[in-house]
Amino acid sequence: MLSLHTNAAALSTQSSLGSTQRALTTSMSRLGTGLRVNSAMDDAAGLQIATRLNAQTRGMAVAQRNTQNGISMLQTAEGALNEVSNIVLRMKDLATEASNATSNADDKTAMDKEFQALSAELNNIMSNTKFGGQALFSGAGATLAAAASFQIGSDAAEVYAFNSSASLSAATGAQATLTGGNVSTAGTATTAITNANTMLDKIGALRAELGAGANRLDHVYNNLQNMKTNVSQAKGRIMDVDYATETSNMTTKQMLMQASSSMLKQSNGMSGMVMSLLQ
Repeated sequence: MLSLHTNAAALSTQSSLGSTQRALTTSMSRLGTGLRVNSAMDDAAGLQIATRLNAQTRGMAVAQRNTQNGISMLQTAEGALNEVSNIVLRMKDLATEASNATSNADDKTAMDKEFQALSAELNNIMSNTKFGGQALFSGAGATLAAAASFQIGSDAAEVYAFNSSASLSAATGAQATLTGGNVSTAGTATTAITNANTMLDKIGALRAELGAGANRLDHVYNNLQNMKTNVSQAKGRIMDVDYATETSNMTTKQMLMQASSSMLKQSNGMSGMVMSLLQ
């Protein structure tokens, strides 16, 4: 039917052209941003899932930094205790030498001076070893004097409660006993030998706990890296655009736009046929 008022072909072509234009705009937006989902309109369910996955990956990235900081803190403490062990070994050497009958009073006095100097430095290390400005072994709020909580995951429940307070308490008790002594006489030197051995045992136990904790955090880091990689890949499959597919879609829509534009021009010319009938 030829009509001046209603051009069905033109209306149909206009509708198709508008739909194709919207699809082309979507394809160009995806190719421009690199994302398949640029708004909830593109994939409402996918966006919700991807947001949750993104929250998880970001949480795990922060948890990785937490584990690395935790390892650094425990290594700082263990390194300080290594020097403490060296000091105690020297103090034991002095005590052993002072307890010998070949050492006279002057020798013992000289040895005791070094013994007392080492005692002072041992106390200094235990009091002033810090990480990020926070004391590790002693003082108000010392980090290792109580349970230390490491956040090792993206959820609140993913916590590693490291607790070496019992071993630290035993070590500081042995420290007080050792540094409170002297080697000025054979008798006190013999006692110092025993005290030094006791402290070496306590320090060894504490260092073992610190090493075990650092090793665990290292494995936590590796596991977080593995999970973060896989979760990121899952998020990418939802959010990232497939350039091969989307480029093909854009080319198709461009061709349809050209065809629709041409047909719209021809359908608009159909009204001219009415005038030819009236001549």
